[in-house]
Amino acid sequence: MKAPYTLADFRPTWRLGDTQRYLLLSILIGIFAGLLVTVFHVSIDMLSWRVLGTPIGANPWATVLGPAVGATAAAWLVRLGIPSAQGSGITYTKSAIYVSDGYIPSSSVFGKFLACALSIGSGAPLGPEDPALQMGAGVASRLGRTLRLSRDHMRQIAPVGAAAGIAAAFNTPITAVLFVIEEVLSGWDAGVLGSIVLAAVSASVVTRTFLGDEPLFQVPRFTLTDPSELLLYAGIGLAGGLAGALYTRGLLTLRARARRASPWTTPLLPLAAGLAVGVTGLLLPQVLGAGYGAIDAALHDEFPWGLLLALGVAKAILTAVCFSAGVPGGLFAPTLFVGAMLGGGIGGLAAGYWPAPTSPASAYVLVGMGTFFAAVFRTPMTSIFMVFEVSATYVIILPVMVANTVAYLVSRSLQTQSLFEGLTRQDGARFPTAEGRERRTRPVERLMAAADYPRAPRTATLGDARRLKAGAALDFLIVDGGETGEQLVRVPADPAPPDETPLDDLARQHALEELHPDDRLDDALELLGDHPVIAVVGRGAPTRVLGVLRREHVLAAYGLTAPPRPVSETRAAT
Repeated sequence: MKAPYTLADFRPTWRLGDTQRYLLLSILIGIFAGLLVTVFHVSIDMLSWRVLGTPIGANPWATVLGPAVGATAAAWLVRLGIPSAQGSGITYTKSAIYVSDGYIPSSSVFGKFLACALSIGSGAPLGPEDPALQMGAGVASRLGRTLRLSRDHMRQIAPVGAAAGIAAAFNTPITAVLFVIEEVLSGWDAGVLGSIVLAAVSASVVTRTFLGDEPLFQVPRFTLTDPSELLLYAGIGLAGGLAGALYTRGLLTLRARARRASPWTTPLLPLAAGLAVGVTGLLLPQVLGAGYGAIDAALHDEFPWGLLLALGVAKAILTAVCFSAGVPGGLFAPTLFVGAMLGGGIGGLAAGYWPAPTSPASAYVLVGMGTFFAAVFRTPMTSIFMVFEVSATYVIILPVMVANTVAYLVSRSLQTQSLFEGLTRQDGARFPTAEGRERRTRPVERLMAAADYPRAPRTATLGDARRLKAGAALDFLIVDGGETGEQLVRVPADPAPPDETPLDDLARQHALEELHPDDRLDDALELLGDHPVIAVVGRGAPTRVLGVLRREHVLAAYGLTAPPRPVSETRAAT
């Protein structure tokens, strides 16, 4: 007789697997990162109101001395107290992924918070997004260590936190996801994509709960007034590409010289940079701080085109000077600022001379933001969706795609390195980039050779196949199975199968691996370790062998062996 039921029989038996726990951890990372970045934003605003007052620049003494004192104090805090909080948050996060197995010390999170809140809040022309990205990655690293994640998961958790941090700072979850994929990971990683999305969304929900669900900028309604405007947008892309390449080269040059400065002058560089910001702020107070208010004013056509161009040039120079001098802060917001002023200035100038009707200034400001961003950071997809998220309209997509593509191509042709790639090389590190991986990617079809082996039906025998080759020894042959398609088959040499061996048996036991013409050679290397030849089949016609990939050709392509001699030369030598 069966024993009576107990309460334990009704307890749930389900358990969370590794994937489910990892996704839940991603949501927690987004929540904690969102809370931290919310406090970060509030701290910057409160310090800015206290030091610079409202409106910014109303107090001349505070305008001049505030950036100098704040930049110096922040730089010394990082230099003497928390060295891991200096430099770009993006390059530091990439270092954590590729060098430190995802480890980011908690001290760097608090150091980045204090130093950047102090410098940006006191008027330094830098942005909070890059520091927020590092803080989000630091939160993820801390949670990962608390939960004792494995080494592989620790490497994957840093970009999850990075997406949460930048989504919370900029209130654009799609942009955050794409930026982490394009810049931090430098490629699509399906294994971590779901976690990145969850973290970015949950971080955005937290910040919108406390700071409101309004977008970062109040963008007027956009309409494409005339198709000829696309030429104007292409011109903005050309100007953005030229300016982006010049800005990147100038910042890297300044930073390299500052790093070579004598030890007694290095501590004075943040003070000098802060004084330059303060003096400029007397004439152009819009350049102080992150500059979101000035971008919003430019979107509502509050500045003439000459002032817009002046603001863009001043911001670019001051940002390069401050960042090179070691003032803590990010490069995300200044890049948006410079692009917005550049686009708005060109649009305002065109309004007086372009023969066809033109759009309001806000359209050119938005497009300019994306073009300069794409030119400096080499993240074209991020820049397009960033403008879309900010404007919340599909109408602007076509102008943005035209301008951003032109800017990206122009900048890439003039400046071989992106800004962050140049910064990491100056720091003595080399991390993968999307462009570098693109250069290393070679398709199989480049080395594909003709499949000059005898073809025989599956119902034939090995003797029939040998007679097709006039009695010569067979090493490979193609077995045709009719509706099941063709297979490249290796004929064993020792022991050699007898002539009466059915090809159907050979096809089942000795069929070789298959690739497609567009697959990468990198993918073929592992397969070629076990097989000297791999069949190449088409994606649209997988039932036919199009060619073969030979081990010696691939090794020669990678420079591991000498190129094989043509068959005609081999026969002549014999």
